[in-house]
Amino acid sequence: MKSKTIKRVTKLNFLFFLIFFTISCKKNIPLNPPDPSKNFRNLTILYTNDEHGWMEATTTHGGAAGMVGLWKEKEGYTESGPYLILSGGDMWTGPAISTWTHGEAMAQVMNAMDYSAAAIGNHEFDFKVEGLMERLEQSEFPFLSANIKSKTTGEIPDFAMPYLIKEVNDIKIGIIGLTTTTTPLSTFPDHVKDFDFINYADALQEVVPKAKQDGAELLVITGHICAGEIRALIPIAKELGISVIGGGHCHRVVNDSLNGIAIIESGSYMQGYAKVELVFDTAGDTVVSKKQDVVENIGGSPDPEISTIVTYWQGQTNATLSEVIGYAKAEINRHSNGMHNMVTDSWLFAYPAADISCTNAGGIRQSIPAGDITLGTIVGVLPFENNIIELELTGTEIKDVTDDMHDLIVGGMTKNGFKLDDGTPLEDNKTYRVLTTDYLYARSDNNFSLYDTDPYYTSILYRQPTIDWIKSLNTSAANPLDQYLDHTPR
Repeated sequence: MKSKTIKRVTKLNFLFFLIFFTISCKKNIPLNPPDPSKNFRNLTILYTNDEHGWMEATTTHGGAAGMVGLWKEKEGYTESGPYLILSGGDMWTGPAISTWTHGEAMAQVMNAMDYSAAAIGNHEFDFKVEGLMERLEQSEFPFLSANIKSKTTGEIPDFAMPYLIKEVNDIKIGIIGLTTTTTPLSTFPDHVKDFDFINYADALQEVVPKAKQDGAELLVITGHICAGEIRALIPIAKELGISVIGGGHCHRVVNDSLNGIAIIESGSYMQGYAKVELVFDTAGDTVVSKKQDVVENIGGSPDPEISTIVTYWQGQTNATLSEVIGYAKAEINRHSNGMHNMVTDSWLFAYPAADISCTNAGGIRQSIPAGDITLGTIVGVLPFENNIIELELTGTEIKDVTDDMHDLIVGGMTKNGFKLDDGTPLEDNKTYRVLTTDYLYARSDNNFSLYDTDPYYTSILYRQPTIDWIKSLNTSAANPLDQYLDHTPR
């Protein structure tokens, strides 16, 4: 009997202990503990810069259609997925398909590619502010710049937004735009005479707090600025909590990380894209992990929608620019002496009253491929709306502007020894008739406008003499342009 009683008490004590232990545990361990992973969100940033209208596929790269195909096949891209597509600016000026339409064709392509925002680059001003505004109205994404200010009001102009708050996969992303401060020297100066391009750090210190007040959790810069400028911004970017900085303008491929900040540039001409894959903690507003890369635009299956748009604009362009004006047996590289000399010599061919011609090598934007040369080819080579002007300069003044400009290319003379084509040395006090562009004349980093305050405007578009000279040669496969080129360094 005693034994049974002891067993019963022991059993009761055990049950009591078990119940107590269970209740105690339930007090210390929640019934539904939070899963930390539920605060984590994936985001992939796809980034291009300096597209310059290169929507068409080339023999080596897939163009806009191939890039979207690559996004879908390699990155798993879908319109509703956790993706953010950004541009670092300089979207339009380039091949004839974009230049001839002042960027309208490229705006339509980028709409279809689902860009969320683009930085304003210096070449967005090539068709004046009016042209920029027209493209803005046609674009389904905003143009961003936090450092363009009106000289009159001190405010950011109507065509720019300093930042955008974009929510992707429950992440509120603050996207801030920056524009190169050298814009007055790298587009036609008169087009931006009403604006100041302020210091990047000052703009960020002004704008980032506002973006945070508007709910930004993750901060990203899309900037038309070079890698060296980005690296100089890293301390202030770190202080402000910026996680990713995309650049542009210098046409470089950059895939770097400094102080935990991703630095990316895709190169140019839609030949590749940069990507940053993030895991973001929306509870702590922190980047949990980050992976970045730059992918070459090769091997993607062309996206049908983009292909259709490109084909349409090819038809529109060819309707006016398909005329064959010459033939090249081999490619004429944009950086070659043959190309440089052809352009400057053609000006003297068109305007023989002048002694010397000169322009910047940067005004030549692409090579001439082998085969038939069309009007569209030369529009792509010389895409700007620059006009030729005539100046009267002394030999001393010519030497000065030549020494000041490292990329000046010349006709009618050589910079090596400063001799005319006939071998005669430039005379310091003698006056010569010199052709250059209204663009270079308007720039403040040379003395053209100081030495001749009353230039003669010829009303000749800077590409027209090259077109006329090529036409005059009647080149063909049997009589190629190559044999008429002067490859002598000047």
